[in-house]
Amino acid sequence: MTRLQTFLTFASEAEIVGLWGLAMIALALVATLAEVRRQKRTRIDRVGWVPWRAIFLTALIAGGGLILLAMKGLLAG
Repeated sequence: MTRLQTFLTFASEAEIVGLWGLAMIALALVATLAEVRRQKRTRIDRVGWVPWRAIFLTALIAGGGLILLAMKGLLAG
């Protein structure tokens, strides 16, 4: 078994929730970069169809909430 497999096998629920929170924050970062890229487009008529701002807000709120829940679980022991 690799270290990652061992960690995931024996991780507590709080640690798993924290990892999901970090993944959501990473998704929010990707959405921010995509929105910046969309704003700097050269052809103004090619807007795009992905709502990056909504994805950013949803991922940020979900990620923050998951991280707060994970912190509460980790501090409680």
